[in-house]
Amino acid sequence: MPKKTKKEKSRLPTEEEFLEFIPKRADFEWELNKEGLVEIKVPKFTGKLGKFFCKVIHKDNFFIAKLDKIGSVVWQESDGKKPIKKILQAVKKKFPKEENIDQRLYLYIRQMQSLNYIELL
Repeated sequence: MPKKTKKEKSRLPTEEEFLEFIPKRADFEWELNKEGLVEIKVPKFTGKLGKFFCKVIHKDNFFIAKLDKIGSVVWQESDGKKPIKKILQAVKKKFPKEENIDQRLYLYIRQMQSLNYIELL
């Protein structure tokens, strides 16, 4: 297989390609709060020095990321088995009156990917 050029590597996926990606949640602890929204326990540091520093100053080595109603559905659906098009269908079904849901889902997934909360398979 020939090597990809820098331009080919940085090319954004087409809409059809993006809808075929399969998002998988990072291996973070998470739970549903009283309102049914997802709260993710995100580590601040993964290295020994950062963990040690938190211990020394008596601070938690994590923070809680609180997702909104749409983000919570997407997080729960991102099990590493369903493609984005199935997740989009689930979000549209649950929130039929929401506007621009396709674009919002795209931006949300890209943001979650940039934060390393999910990976796209």
